[in-house]
Amino acid sequence: MNHNLKHLHPYPFAKMATLLGDSKPANGYSEIKLGIGEPKHEPPAFVLDVLRENLDKISRYPTTNGMFELRQTIAHWLEKRFFLNHVDANTQVLPVMGTREAIFSFVQAVVDHDVADTESNAPASNTSPTVVMPNPFYQIYEGAAILAQATPYFFPCTSANDYKGDYRAVPKDVWMRTQLLFVCSPNNPTGAVMTMDDWEYLIRLSDQYGFIIASDECYSELYFDTAPIGLLQACAALGRRDFKNCIVFHSLSKRSNLPGLRSGFVAGDAKILQAYLQYRTYQGCAMPIPHQLASIAAWQDEKHVAHNRALYQEKFALWMSELGELLELRMPDAGFYFWVKVPEQFDGNDEIFVKALYEQANIHALAGRYLSREVDGHNPGQGYVRIALVASVDESREAISRIRKLLGA
Repeated sequence: MNHNLKHLHPYPFAKMATLLGDSKPANGYSEIKLGIGEPKHEPPAFVLDVLRENLDKISRYPTTNGMFELRQTIAHWLEKRFFLNHVDANTQVLPVMGTREAIFSFVQAVVDHDVADTESNAPASNTSPTVVMPNPFYQIYEGAAILAQATPYFFPCTSANDYKGDYRAVPKDVWMRTQLLFVCSPNNPTGAVMTMDDWEYLIRLSDQYGFIIASDECYSELYFDTAPIGLLQACAALGRRDFKNCIVFHSLSKRSNLPGLRSGFVAGDAKILQAYLQYRTYQGCAMPIPHQLASIAAWQDEKHVAHNRALYQEKFALWMSELGELLELRMPDAGFYFWVKVPEQFDGNDEIFVKALYEQANIHALAGRYLSREVDGHNPGQGYVRIALVASVDESREAISRIRKLLGA
C-alpha cells in the first residue's frame, strides 16, 4: 500500500458523521441539508433530453481529449466569458470527468521530484516539492499533494485579509520550493474573489519562481452583480496569450446544477496540458460521449445559468433579511456559501453549534475547523460554520424559522 495514505486526513463529512454519531435529529422536523455543497436546483431539462437522446452512443469508447465539438464549445465559452481573443480548442482545452478528479490527477502529473533549484541550478532531490494552498480549503488540494509526496503549505484566509489570504506573507524560501499554487476564486468556503491586482501579483511571482498557478473557478458563475475575474482573463489583460504556467478548472456542477454529470474542463498553458493529456491517457479517464454531447448543450446556454443565479440571490437576500441581526452573516462576493461566525451563546465553538443545529433543528451544516488545518497553533476555520444555500427557497424559509427559534428569537 502507498505509505502516504496514512497521512491523509478523514474527509470533512466523515468527521461530521463521527461528531454526530451519538446524536439524534430533532423530532418533528424534516431533514434540511445545508452542509454539503451539492446543488439542489433543477437541472436544465434540455440537457437531460440530449443525454437521453444519445444513450446509444454509450457503446463507443470516448477519446481521452474528448470530442472536438466539445473542446470548441468550451473554447468559445471561455472567449466570451473572460474576454479572450482566442483559445485553441486543440491545445488549450481538455474536458475532464469533473474537476475533483482533475485536480487530484493534475497534481500527480505536475509535481516533479527531480527539478533543479531555481537559483543555484543544483539538484534538489533532497527537498520536498511544495504545493501552496489556502486555509480553509477544498481538501482535494491537500490529499493530492500528500499522495504526490509533496509538502502542503497553508496560508490563512481570515477576516484580516478579506478571506483571500495574504500571499505577500509567504516566505521567500517557501516560494523557492513551490511547484504548484492553488487558488480558489470564488473561494470555497469564504466566497472571496480575486481582483486583477491579486492575479497580477501571483502571475509575477510565478514568473519569478517558476511555479504553476492552478485556479479552481468552479463557482465563477454564481455571482451577484459583477462576474468574477478569472486567471486566464488576467493573463490576457497582461498580454500573456500563451497563459504560461496558468491553468484553470471549471465545471457544470454548480453552474448548471449537474453534479452527477461529472463534466468539467481544464484550460490554459498548452505545454502543461500536453503533458497532462499524456498522463490522462494512461489514467484511462475519459468522459462518455452522451455526457459530452449534453455538456455541449449546457455550455452553449446562459439562460438557465442566469435563472440559477437569481434563485441564489433570492435566498441570500432572504437569509440576510431574516437572520442578519441574529447571526453574524457576511455576504460573500460570489458562490453559494455563508461562512458564518459561531454565535457567542455556543461559546464560539463550531462543533457545538453544528450539533445544536442537528439535534434541535434537524439542519445539517459543516464545522469550519474540518475545512482547515491548524498552523502555528491557529485553525482559521475554528469558530466558523459553512452553510450551503443549496436547498429550495421554501426549505430556506423553514431553516431560517428553525434557526431563529434555536437562537431564541
